[in-house]
Amino acid sequence: MLTLPDGSAVYEEFNRMRHRVAGRQLSRTSEHRLALRRNLVSSLIQHETVSTTIEKAKEVKPFAEKLITLAKKGTLSARRRAIAMLGNRDIISFEDGTAVKKGSIIGKLFSELGPRYLDRPGGYTRIIHLSLKRLGDNGQLVLLQFVGKDETSKKKTKTSAKKASRKKTDKTIKVQKTPEPADSQNSEAQQQ
Repeated sequence: MLTLPDGSAVYEEFNRMRHRVAGRQLSRTSEHRLALRRNLVSSLIQHETVSTTIEKAKEVKPFAEKLITLAKKGTLSARRRAIAMLGNRDIISFEDGTAVKKGSIIGKLFSELGPRYLDRPGGYTRIIHLSLKRLGDNGQLVLLQFVGKDETSKKKTKTSAKKASRKKTDKTIKVQKTPEPADSQNSEAQQQ
């Protein structure tokens, strides 16, 4: 509490600026934010795509990418760190009205997602803006999803196609240059 010269009191906590405070509050307590982050990333790992608001997606994206980086290491200590950060929730699906356990979030993270992105140095997730707005509060909706494994092969085929087209154009230029001298020799022979 700060007392002004006129005798009135001003509380400092309302006048402070948020210097060097990282992250978004999202109108939640710190425990609620932690639970939200863990639940969203668990759903992202399970389904590989999640529809949420832009603010939540931007907050969750770095956390998901750190977990993928841990999964790429694949060591026991990395697995334990991932369990400490995320928890080890089971993946359950319903078949014929009964719940069937398909595995765990950490198991999928380390067995499927980690090996998928071994060659990729970063940027495992992407945010795709949707044209839809949420009905209740008109919030901007986005898709948070993992970058697919087929996109790396598409890039390779595009670059190889470009190289092949360059080689074809080089060959056609060389082929066109070689007949010209032969044509001039033939025309000289015809004149004689």
